[in-house]
Amino acid sequence: MEYGLIGEKLGHSFSKIIHEQLADYSYDLKPLNHQEFKSFMEQREFTAINVTIPYKQAVIPYLDHMDTKAENIQAVNTILKKDGKLYGTNTDYDGFCYTLKKHQINVKDKKVLICGDGGAAQAVKAVLQDEGCREIISIRRTKTAHTITYEEACAKHHDCQIIVNTPPCGMYPNHLDRPLDLAAFPDCEAVVDLIYNPLQTRLCVQAKKRNIRCAGGLEMLIAQAKYAVEFFKQTKLADTVIDTIVTQLMSEKRNIVLIGMPSCGKTTIAQALAKRMNREVIDLDEMLVDQQQKSIKTIMAEGGEAEFRRLESEVVKQISKQQGLIIATGGGVIKDPLNPELLSMNGTLFYIKRPIEQLLVDDKRPLSSSTEAIAALWQERKALYEQYADVEIENNDDI
Repeated sequence: MEYGLIGEKLGHSFSKIIHEQLADYSYDLKPLNHQEFKSFMEQREFTAINVTIPYKQAVIPYLDHMDTKAENIQAVNTILKKDGKLYGTNTDYDGFCYTLKKHQINVKDKKVLICGDGGAAQAVKAVLQDEGCREIISIRRTKTAHTITYEEACAKHHDCQIIVNTPPCGMYPNHLDRPLDLAAFPDCEAVVDLIYNPLQTRLCVQAKKRNIRCAGGLEMLIAQAKYAVEFFKQTKLADTVIDTIVTQLMSEKRNIVLIGMPSCGKTTIAQALAKRMNREVIDLDEMLVDQQQKSIKTIMAEGGEAEFRRLESEVVKQISKQQGLIIATGGGVIKDPLNPELLSMNGTLFYIKRPIEQLLVDDKRPLSSSTEAIAALWQERKALYEQYADVEIENNDDI
């Protein structure tokens, strides 16, 4: 391997895509267990590598030289082999700096909670110290001499102003996890989550709901990769390449999620979009029916609406992990607040608005089997569609 990334689990990584847009080399992903890691570092058969969880501190004994930044942080995520020697630096530091500035998050004189105490957390802590942070508190699941527990953070530090999440809590496939409940921190004004898969973690979704300034991990990932390329190639790249790649990845990876009343046009629009964008369409109602081998009418007759909603939520949990899809939802998907939250993690929610008089009666769907039933649904759901939508689309014309 010439250029690439080493770590324990790399199936979720976007690094290959990013590096091969930034530079003219092939970039490999090399997952290593602890024994393989030891052999790999002893053999030194690479030109330059990035390092991720859990080896950012474990690589240090193999290095011949670390720059001052990496020495202070005591974590390395970027290594260059030159004249047979290994040189280490930490571009997480630069990537986090870029993220704070990009999102106008001012940490000077602020109280900050850092979730996690690994290599990435050390880089974050160094930036916060250099930027004049007033107080930094590190959190781990188990208390140490230098950290507190999550329970203690919620009980004693509800006045914190900024929260940074560094461990893989909330990362695919465990995307339902969230390190903290922001309801416990009424003074919180900004959240930074270093996770980038899903594109927006549950922590970030909650921050957005509470109108708290929020930054996900994708920009930091691309920024640190840009600075790594500069270290590898001893060159300079414009910061504008970061925005370019962020925009491209977001447009490719984010799901298009269509919400709205039954017969508002979600399925028709989804199919038209699929042809134009060459994307797969997932119809959540059809997926549910296929899995249960029963019609919606039968499910409702046997178990009532509560059973149907339970099954619907299970389908949402499955599909919300995926990216690059067009998703047509059932009309009542917004009744469980967890559903739009999960769909937002990898998607943008488009509310398809159709005049109520144009909505169709459907005797196959018990909840919209009459004009009166549709009117009742409209009154129940209208505010929820508006609440959860990122974008509203009027559908009172042709396709």
